[in-house]
Amino acid sequence: MSNRPVNHARAAEHFLEDAPHLKFHDERLWDMRQKRDAQMHMLPEWQELREEASRIKEHTLARLPEYLEQFEENAKKNGIHVHWARDGAEHNRIVGDILKAHDARSLIKSKSMVTEECDMRPYLAKRGVSVTETDLGERIQQLDDQLPSHIVVPAVHKLTSDVARIFAKDYHTDPNIRDPHLLAEAQRQAARPVILHADAGMTGGNFVVAETGTFVVCTNEGNADLSATVPNLHIATIGIERLVPRMADLGVFIRLLSRSALGSPITQYTTHFRGPQDGGEMHVVLVDNGRSTRLGMDDFWTSLKCIRCGACMNTCPVYRRSGGLSYGAVYSGPIGAIIDPTFNEHKYSTLPFASTLNGSCTNVCPVKIDIHEQLYKWRRVLVQHREMPFIKREIMHMAGKLMGQPKMYRAALRTTEASLESLPRFALYNWLNPWGKHRELPHPIKETFHDWYRKNRATPAATAPENKK
Repeated sequence: MSNRPVNHARAAEHFLEDAPHLKFHDERLWDMRQKRDAQMHMLPEWQELREEASRIKEHTLARLPEYLEQFEENAKKNGIHVHWARDGAEHNRIVGDILKAHDARSLIKSKSMVTEECDMRPYLAKRGVSVTETDLGERIQQLDDQLPSHIVVPAVHKLTSDVARIFAKDYHTDPNIRDPHLLAEAQRQAARPVILHADAGMTGGNFVVAETGTFVVCTNEGNADLSATVPNLHIATIGIERLVPRMADLGVFIRLLSRSALGSPITQYTTHFRGPQDGGEMHVVLVDNGRSTRLGMDDFWTSLKCIRCGACMNTCPVYRRSGGLSYGAVYSGPIGAIIDPTFNEHKYSTLPFASTLNGSCTNVCPVKIDIHEQLYKWRRVLVQHREMPFIKREIMHMAGKLMGQPKMYRAALRTTEASLESLPRFALYNWLNPWGKHRELPHPIKETFHDWYRKNRATPAATAPENKK
């Protein structure tokens, strides 16, 4: 796997060139944001719920070892086998060994970002295990050999015609189908025989309850329930940060999750898994994969509060107009831009700069993660670690010096204004000016605000020669 920094700007450029996809993507996500707002306004206690959710998460993370051990103890009492995975490689080995012990050659699974994070499917394929995604969006992405482009709606960047093309290739359906219901039915017909004959099933877990040793999966298609209950072997892969201490805490998050994600009051299915079904076997793999390290990072540990609702993605103007795949990572959008560098600081060094820092992501976050502030802090870290490209670093260094000297800054401003008026276009729009690649430079102005203020508002004392800088 390449370790070169993701070129988000170039990938976004390609996405912007595709007008139909860009328009659909932008409008679809903004519609989800508006539906989220409508749900928020229906609950007068919305801000209290956010405060409480944030408080519970911070309390849990502060006592994470204690609650993890409590979960393990209670889960074992429920008949669940509990495994611990330090990283993605250990997770994959554990899952592979469980499947091998049961001579399982086919695995059906519902959506799980942790398994994407661990790159599990290629690992199991090498061991002769076929993995079939049962979530519609995730299956589309699997067939198209792409990462999820959104945490909640993995194929949200695709049009109906894209899905018809993919299904025609793999399911031999009509490539001209434009009815989403017919395409969904094609997926159902293709998936059901696989589900009925699968050797094992896998789910993720939205929330883990320490006091009961149980976990909860929230879906809208019912595919997680099929994956968990049709085969006798159920494996759940869950990040260690998904804990809540008590069952009483769960209601806070259930009320926030789907409202923040899709603008619906609750997911169609909210399933509580308490232990293996009769004659079956259940395994839970608790995955660290860098989370403990992040917990020790003063500026970034609160990103572990994330409940994967995707609200920050739906509201982000950069994400809506650049598409999730442009981030080149399992996690995209604002939350991805603060999580991904914890996995690989060099490869994902460009992502914290894919933001306007407008703060909308922070405002909609149901657990009050200060996302835009962490984006800013990541930029400082990446500059300190010399992960910013040389040219950009030097330009920012010069700009900092210039802006730190008001007299020189104003002189440069006047020179720039004169240049904008007189220089030919080729001298202004070239490779030295990436800003002008997709937008026009501002029009020259006759008078700066500073000049206007000195002329109309400044007191004589402020304009005296000794006070000029």
